[in-house]
Amino acid sequence: MSKLVLILIILTMFLLSTNKSYAVVEDELVKATLLNKNIKKPYTNLVYNYEDTDTVDVKLSVLEDIKNEKYLQEGQIIKMRVVRDVKYKNKVVINHGTIATARVEMIIANGMNGIPASVVLGDFNIEGVPWSKLTSTYEKFGLDLSLMVYPLKWALTILPPAGSLTNFIKGGHVKLKSKNVITIKYHPNWN
Repeated sequence: MSKLVLILIILTMFLLSTNKSYAVVEDELVKATLLNKNIKKPYTNLVYNYEDTDTVDVKLSVLEDIKNEKYLQEGQIIKMRVVRDVKYKNKVVINHGTIATARVEMIIANGMNGIPASVVLGDFNIEGVPWSKLTSTYEKFGLDLSLMVYPLKWALTILPPAGSLTNFIKGGHVKLKSKNVITIKYHPNWN
């Protein structure tokens, strides 16, 4: 009986491997949307030296305080200034007070069980500095209460409804204040 099953499996595998029919999937929506459109290829940095690890910290602060992430929208531009001179090999590369901008790339709202909100800033631009020489993103989190909520939840599970009530504790909001310093990296030898 086991020889018969083995022969059937081998025969099935052979027949499936010799089948020359291949399914071609075409996306009609993409075809209709992109018909007669000229699509520009995204920028790629082909002359990048992957062995270069020289970096310099760039300290930034926002010009106007942002109370929480509800005052932000994805794609919004935030204005910042350089907090102190950026030096590389005893030469000032970026002056103190230089205006910089960042784009809000993603906003994640605070959640239940103490999960904090977060805001991802990216697309940093500083006057006189090529954007390809700056790190791409910075993420700021709100107050994380989950380390307090989860032990409390497990301690209260002996009382049936009490453990579930801790689900309604929400994490903190993201606050961007002018006194807070945002640090990104400047790569002086990148192209």
